[in-house]
Amino acid sequence: MPAVSSVLVPYASYLRVYEPLAAFAEPERGHWRRYAARDGTPTAQDELRRSLADLLPTPPVPVPVHESADAFITEVDGVVCVCPWRTRLRGWLALEELGDLLPVPLLDAVLPPVVRGQAAKDYERWRDRNPDARPWIRTAVWQVPVRWFTLFSDDERTFEPGAAEGGEGAEEADGGGAKARVLRYRTPMVQARRRLARSLKTLRDTVDDGPLIEGLVDVGRWLEEFHPRSLVELDYGGLVHVLSCAQLAEDHSAADVAAAITALRDGDDEGAGEAYGRLTERWRAVRDRQFAN
Repeated sequence: MPAVSSVLVPYASYLRVYEPLAAFAEPERGHWRRYAARDGTPTAQDELRRSLADLLPTPPVPVPVHESADAFITEVDGVVCVCPWRTRLRGWLALEELGDLLPVPLLDAVLPPVVRGQAAKDYERWRDRNPDARPWIRTAVWQVPVRWFTLFSDDERTFEPGAAEGGEGAEEADGGGAKARVLRYRTPMVQARRRLARSLKTLRDTVDDGPLIEGLVDVGRWLEEFHPRSLVELDYGGLVHVLSCAQLAEDHSAADVAAAITALRDGDDEGAGEAYGRLTERWRAVRDRQFAN
């Protein structure tokens, strides 16, 4: 019998910002400096395990009682950059979105109204004390929003096939031995802002206002909150387990978005339609699985 995988799979993607230590005021800067110097900082799988563990008690704990003191760490040109988890804040934000994602009877069964109501009151009180707070991580379930791809170019794409699907070592892909499958993009903040601004201008010049333009404006405002020397990352997260290795290898969604935007700018509606069609067909197949048995 094949081994049961220990990999936790949230079918979600993530847009993260890593800020240099200089972006943080003391004493938080000192905390992150010491944190980054430690051996074995937690992984995305560790973050997921902790979040899921809070849903097991009765009643469940939809939002952590205390804010996380953990972060993802990377180094850019010798500079340590930090992406705080801010799990509590993200829990509150995710809870606000659940009403649009789940039918009310299912939502009530998973998180009773009294639990959600108390969490909402806690968030309101916290928000009054922290009006400028914002997350370093955005999450999307069963998709990568098209607007996220506008921030990146195809040559910033990294694909690591990792352990074979269902093969030996797959159960160790969360750090026990075999490398996990990864598809991600990384770009400097200045490039992300420049690409978003160009895409937004093209769309405003060529199409009517709609969800895509509104989404780009929202992402642009979010990016403006961070240090200009930050790093922006798009991580396919658990979606790498929805698509086959071959499908991921052929997935160049950022290139398709760039091609569609360029075609619109050049007045090539047919070319824009073809590029956007490739993108929507690819991601429709993923989103349709959300409600499949």
